[in-house]
Amino acid sequence: MTQEMVLQLAQNAIYTILIVTAPVAGVALVVGLLVSIFQATTQIQEQTLAFVPKIIAVFVAILFFGSWMMRHVLEFTQDLLGNLSQFMG
Repeated sequence: MTQEMVLQLAQNAIYTILIVTAPVAGVALVVGLLVSIFQATTQIQEQTLAFVPKIIAVFVAILFFGSWMMRHVLEFTQDLLGNLSQFMG
């Protein structure tokens, strides 16, 4: 296994992680921002108010994007296992 192969494998793994987590992280970011604006506007400083909407939004995002996320992870895994003979000495 050459150094270029290791770097390519690491690059593909990081790219897959970023692509798979981006929709859920984006939804959590937007909902967190909206809750923060709501809290600042109404001056409600309840700590748990920020967590419940984010948890619900992330759950909905996983339900909505779950099959797409799984497809990307499966493509990466199939590519990794398909090229396993190249990785072994």
